[in-house]
Amino acid sequence: MKILLQEIMRSKSLTVRQVSIMTGVPKSTIEDIANDRTFPRINTLESLAKGLNVRITDLFDSPYK
Repeated sequence: MKILLQEIMRSKSLTVRQVSIMTGVPKSTIEDIANDRTFPRINTLESLAKGLNVRITDLFDSPYK
């Protein structure tokens, strides 16, 4: 399963700093998730979805949405 954070950020023209401010998630964590260096916990996914105004299922690419 792939996290689509970088694609969502690109489509909304958002920087890592902007996403951090919008979501309350540290910049380093956003960078790690966007670059596939780590897989976020469910509460982090929830914060990202809420801050980016997307459904939590929009954050990941999976045939089981």
